[in-house]
Amino acid sequence: MEQKIHQGRNVKRFREMLGIKQESLAFDLGNDWNQKKISMLEQKDVIEDAILDQISHALKIPVEAFQNFDEEQAINIISNTFHDTQGLINYNPTFNNNPIEKLIKLHEEKIELYERMLKEKDEMMARLEKLINK
Repeated sequence: MEQKIHQGRNVKRFREMLGIKQESLAFDLGNDWNQKKISMLEQKDVIEDAILDQISHALKIPVEAFQNFDEEQAINIISNTFHDTQGLINYNPTFNNNPIEKLIKLHEEKIELYERMLKEKDEMMARLEKLINK
């Protein structure tokens, strides 16, 4: 028996993981969307490709994530990977013999994070300006 992937539930999961409310997603999708319409969409088993494409663009998540993500399959993979409680402990640790490289990597990651935060701030400001100018 083949499991069907519930695309609406996947939209809801990813939206919630991103901390986005239904009203915000509706706003991003355009004037003909509202919270109730998003709620109804999230209950659908299959969502039209054009709408999935709009949601994908709004949430910045690939369409394939909504079409292919199966929670049960993910849980099975995780449970099969960590079936042995002793497997969680690394008895043969490896040590980083070059801490300077690690510091440089951490610094680069910090810069990337800062740049992403600035970009998100700019996007949020643009959304607010769009909302104010309505």
